[in-house]
Amino acid sequence: MDTVNSTAAEAVQDQIEEVSKSVSYFQEHIPDLINFGVKILLAFVALFIGHKIIRFVRKILRKSLKSTNLEDGVISFLDSTIKVLLYAILLFSIATNLGVDTTSVAALVASAGVAVGLALQGSLSNFAGGILILILKPFKVGDFIIEHNNNLSGTVKDIQIFNTRIITVDNKTVVIPNGTLSNGSITNCSQEEERRVDFEVDISYDADLKKAKEIIWNLIRKDPDVIQEHEGNLVFVSELADSSVKLGFRAWCKNEKYWDVKFRLLENVKLEFDEFGIEIPYQQLVVHQAEGKKVAE
Repeated sequence: MDTVNSTAAEAVQDQIEEVSKSVSYFQEHIPDLINFGVKILLAFVALFIGHKIIRFVRKILRKSLKSTNLEDGVISFLDSTIKVLLYAILLFSIATNLGVDTTSVAALVASAGVAVGLALQGSLSNFAGGILILILKPFKVGDFIIEHNNNLSGTVKDIQIFNTRIITVDNKTVVIPNGTLSNGSITNCSQEEERRVDFEVDISYDADLKKAKEIIWNLIRKDPDVIQEHEGNLVFVSELADSSVKLGFRAWCKNEKYWDVKFRLLENVKLEFDEFGIEIPYQQLVVHQAEGKKVAE
């Protein structure tokens, strides 16, 4: 019994000594803990203030760049690049104030650079693509483009450090990597001041061909947005198809009037053809009856 009591007393004594050591250690390092806590608090304050300062600097920078008459795409690209650099500087400064050895950080960044570069090959390609877009200028902010690799089309909203955003005709935002745009095939529909509107309409073989061409010509001549003096305005027979005569016609207009002219002429052609009895045929099967048998042609 005495042995059991002695063992229990020793265990209690050991626990008391451990607690005493913990309390003593905590008391000795209270200043260090408080100092570290203050540094963490100051780091968050610095991050908040730095964020506000960066936003202010970017705002001033954008105003300055706009005053130099730079294109919106160049301004957007420079703004996104400077944003990344400023935040990198801010985080590095905060890490330094927290007592992180800058030499060690630099060595770590250098040693990880190759691995990060390999992991971010796509991003680096997109960054280089953004620079090529700004230098070669295949398009600019506000242009309507068609990206053929993925069959995407829309109006360029901005050109950022890694990607370009376009707005589709149904008001959706599409993000396309700059590398894809710089290496792929692109059609810029807004680069030229004038644009040709191409149409094709079928008429029946029984319809009056000359009357149909006259109707289309009159519509082209009366349209307020068609460039009347342009030599490229044409009406012609494009094909003698199996069940119809295909009429092609072209009308030139200002680029910004393209859709107005296209929709208006298409509607007016249909209305005029209906009024003058010009039939627009549809796919059908004609059956002739001969000697009591039905033969399909």
